[in-house]
Amino acid sequence: MSILITRPAPTGEELVKRLRSIGKSAFSAPLIEIHPGADLPLLSQKLQGLSAGDRVFLLSKNAVHYANEQLIQEGQSWPEPLSYYGIGKSTSLMFHRLTGLEISHAEQGETSEDLLQLPALQDMNKKKILLLRGNGGREVIASTLRFRGGEVDYCECYSRQPVKYDTADFSRHWQQCGIKTLVVTSGEMLQLLYNLVTDRDGKAWLLNCKLIVVSERLAKIAQNLGWQTIKVAKSADNDALIQALE
Repeated sequence: MSILITRPAPTGEELVKRLRSIGKSAFSAPLIEIHPGADLPLLSQKLQGLSAGDRVFLLSKNAVHYANEQLIQEGQSWPEPLSYYGIGKSTSLMFHRLTGLEISHAEQGETSEDLLQLPALQDMNKKKILLLRGNGGREVIASTLRFRGGEVDYCECYSRQPVKYDTADFSRHWQQCGIKTLVVTSGEMLQLLYNLVTDRDGKAWLLNCKLIVVSERLAKIAQNLGWQTIKVAKSADNDALIQALE
């Protein structure tokens, strides 16, 4: 049984390497590429516009990486009086390791909904909120915090761009490699993968593969698209994905 990892580099390549080191047959086919975001030059200005107690949300490890690199290049630092929140443990640990600053996250779960349950986020009246994220994506955090009284702004710190594959070659090649398990870590990539395989035989192969996803929300999307065998990993980090693949 071979495993296809669809998450972008370098995380996807790292996962393939670790799986191969424990004797599993794994391959990488990233469905998106990550590039610096259009709003990075505005980041410092946006942070300086916030006051003590205002909230900054780091919505992925990519957002942490690109935002931190931008501030370093400008000789700037993260403002200490702000309150920082991370989407999941791994994103928060990365931010803390790079900055030394405290950051809050949900103890259980790594979804937007889990983060929004934190007691400190229930009343956002007159609070300024800056979301550091990629292009597009879900609006549940922004819409919920606005409903709770917050003034929400965005900073696009990175951009996700689809990788172009030949549809016929993609399906045929990975079937020949014996792929029986797929790892998909976002709704965007799940839809890209589904749309990439268009022929009848390829679609049958795709939907008969075991699918590893990282949330119940993704599992429901996958089920609606036609997948039958779906397993939800405990989180989106590589350790949890390896555990789900055992």
